[in-house]
Amino acid sequence: MIGRAPELGRLRRLLTDDGGHGGALIVHGGAGVGKSSLLAAAAAEAREAGMLVLTVTGVQAEFGLPYAALRLLLSGLADDNDVAALLAGPDDGAYRIAWRVLDLLVATAEHQRLVLVVEDAQWLDRPSWDVLTFVGRRLAQDAVVLLAAIRDEADPGDRLRAVGIDLLAVGPLSDEDADALVTAHAPGLGHDLRARVVTEAAGNPLGLVELSAVASRYGADALLPAWLPLTTRLESVFGDTVAALPAGTRTLLSVAALDDGDSLPEILQAAAAVADGPLSPDDLDPAVAARVLVVDAADRVRFAHPLHRSAIRQACGLVLRGRIHAALAECVTDGDRRIWHRAAAALGPDDAIAHELEQSAHRYNHRSASYEAARAWERAARLSADPVVRNGRLVAAAFEYAESGDMAATSRLVAVIDESRLAPAARNQLAWLRETRMSMGWSGAARLVASADIALRMAADGQLEPAMHWLSSLGVRAWWSNPDETVRGAVVAAAEQLTMTPDEPLMLSTIALCEPVSRAAACAEHMRGLAGRTDFDSEQLLHLGTGALGIGAIDLARGFLDDAITRLTGAGRIAVLVQALNMQASAAVQWGDVRLGAAAAAQCRDLARESGAALWGLTSGLIHAQALALMGDGAAVAGQVDAAEEMFLAIGAHPMLALVQQARGLRALADGRAEEAYDHLVRIFDPADPAFHLYSPFGLLGYLADAGMRSDRMDAVRALYDEMVKVAAVSRSMALTVDLAYVRALLAGEDPAAGGLFEAALAGDAARWPWARARVLLAYGIWLRRVRQPAAARPMLRQAAGTFEALGIEPWAQAARRELRASGETLRRPTEVRERLTPQEMQIAQLAADGLSNRDIAARLFVSPRTISTHLYNVYPKLGVRSRAELAAALAGGAQNLRHLT
Repeated sequence: MIGRAPELGRLRRLLTDDGGHGGALIVHGGAGVGKSSLLAAAAAEAREAGMLVLTVTGVQAEFGLPYAALRLLLSGLADDNDVAALLAGPDDGAYRIAWRVLDLLVATAEHQRLVLVVEDAQWLDRPSWDVLTFVGRRLAQDAVVLLAAIRDEADPGDRLRAVGIDLLAVGPLSDEDADALVTAHAPGLGHDLRARVVTEAAGNPLGLVELSAVASRYGADALLPAWLPLTTRLESVFGDTVAALPAGTRTLLSVAALDDGDSLPEILQAAAAVADGPLSPDDLDPAVAARVLVVDAADRVRFAHPLHRSAIRQACGLVLRGRIHAALAECVTDGDRRIWHRAAAALGPDDAIAHELEQSAHRYNHRSASYEAARAWERAARLSADPVVRNGRLVAAAFEYAESGDMAATSRLVAVIDESRLAPAARNQLAWLRETRMSMGWSGAARLVASADIALRMAADGQLEPAMHWLSSLGVRAWWSNPDETVRGAVVAAAEQLTMTPDEPLMLSTIALCEPVSRAAACAEHMRGLAGRTDFDSEQLLHLGTGALGIGAIDLARGFLDDAITRLTGAGRIAVLVQALNMQASAAVQWGDVRLGAAAAAQCRDLARESGAALWGLTSGLIHAQALALMGDGAAVAGQVDAAEEMFLAIGAHPMLALVQQARGLRALADGRAEEAYDHLVRIFDPADPAFHLYSPFGLLGYLADAGMRSDRMDAVRALYDEMVKVAAVSRSMALTVDLAYVRALLAGEDPAAGGLFEAALAGDAARWPWARARVLLAYGIWLRRVRQPAAARPMLRQAAGTFEALGIEPWAQAARRELRASGETLRRPTEVRERLTPQEMQIAQLAADGLSNRDIAARLFVSPRTISTHLYNVYPKLGVRSRAELAAALAGGAQNLRHLT
């Protein structure tokens, strides 16, 4: 390991953490730069120290199966049946599987420190990569270490980008170290020849070793021309080595290079079919002796270096590759592996194989293996004779690549799709893909009518469920697009045409989001009748919660979304869970449960980053900013708000600027900058402003009135109030009705009638809404004090202060305490136990107080049980408690119990 002391030191520090903690590190660099040697040295030291070391090597092949690499890695911990059950539970998505893998690793590490070593990670199947990186981001508190090596120039889909794991770049050796390495491996080389090897290898350790070996055997003339890339030269060297081996050995090597497995019996069986005669393990001995191949005690075959495999694969001609894949298709027992080998063996269109690949794609998609589904769709397209079918499958492949986060592959396919040979549904899907995942603009409501027609055609073709899901996505788009009446009517008519019952969740959601005024009251009535039912699945609950949120039925939305998240977490369906967390965060912030809002938004943002759901991550960041603003910490995310604004402006998603203005307005209001707050918020109400949004004002009029009251702009607020009264008369939106009652009392000023208006506001829907009720109490107390009734003001202000403190809305709590002091009452601010905890600690503490075990909490939050233990270890002394029972009592104490309030 000449010249690698710094890199080895970093690996050793990770392996030998004195506190029993773990972590992950990705070693990356060019081919032959020494990544494998570093990991091999680290693994050897770990074994000597008594650690359990598991290894796996990614395979560069023409196909890939979900969890193939992970299955091999975990075979060292459990038998094949247990591993299969771990990776293939019913209706499991990738992140649920990831949780089970994390649980297994952590449980193993309780008895023996565990080290996972992953070679050639750039060739791992995508689901294995997703699970391992998911696990790697969660090992800080556990005695598990993940070490992976990835080859920069072969990184498919730019896997290192935003992976969220520490990286260790391995670069070329210095000239001094390179000279020392050549001297160590070829001490007899003359000075000039050694200098030539050092120059041509350019600091690449493998190049130095291999080229110096060639020079030692054959002299300087054997070195390849310097203008060739180093990898090409090395592959030529490796190819020359293989060419000198016996024919049977070469056949075995060719089969091993094209096989996605590493089973020696499988390779021998397929090679015998290719060679038209039996081959034995003895035929591999020359390859082992030449340091091309390694066979372990379990008859697992691996190449000594990936460039060996690459050189052998390149040397296989088209006909030989086809014969090998055909032979492997007869040997393997797994159905998906078999169809992939059949597809790789096909030399022309084959609709039967293409159809089987399409079925594989659906199976992969069901398991959230989007990358593998994309590859199946793409290969199926290449084998399709009908150009319409072929291009439709390419659209499906591009969509799945986008779902997996590989936008380079998405762009590559979109560029070759012939749009003149697309069925209407595929053409619409392609347009949607370009707009929503490729940042090519924002059509708003422009395509909604055509999309509704596509849904009707899908239903006519027997695809009723996909059609309803398609329409439900249009509902979300409609809500954010300020559509006119014609557009809204077209989508609603399609939804009603596709359903047989008015209580169908997807239809209710679509109608509520498309018509959140004229149809809101009817939808809310239906939804209230569905609350508490237990026969809905997680997606139906999500749709109900989303629709309820869209019409301002915040209480309903919270119930549906809480249930949806519990079920989605249990199933590990992260793509859907991200959306549910986003909605839950929004509902919580509107309800005033800012701690839940902040925690849910932060979790949504993190999971969105991991799953590649960029838009959901962006919106959850803005909801997080709103929560922090209400908590008095809006400055912490100001940059995040600015970045979101730039993105929305860039793609033309102007209605979503309402989220930006809301975050800024709430921060300014919390900081006491009333004029600035008004200027930000009023833009959302102005149809001439880019940030105008038809429906956001339903829950913002009260905030605007607060800012208007403090900046002497109540005349303008009155005009908006008059408009909203008309809307509320039709929609009967809870959020808008509560705001109107509050604003009506504010507009009365010091008129004696204002007291009755405040009392009416307290008696209305605000009575069930702690945040809204506390704001009315504060305003009522201020009014009473100013009309010289301080004694009557104090109870109002005390209640308001207590509620704000319990909710964690500190700027409003401070305002209530100031008013109390002005009324003549000295109020010592109570020490609120919740203020001592971070949002994540608060979330964990509340779940523990509810009786969930550390394991259950970890499963819900997608972290390890030890991480939960660490957080609770910090929470207990902060709150002065020693048990879960005392924790529950502490959280229930203080001014008021937050759960009771909400």
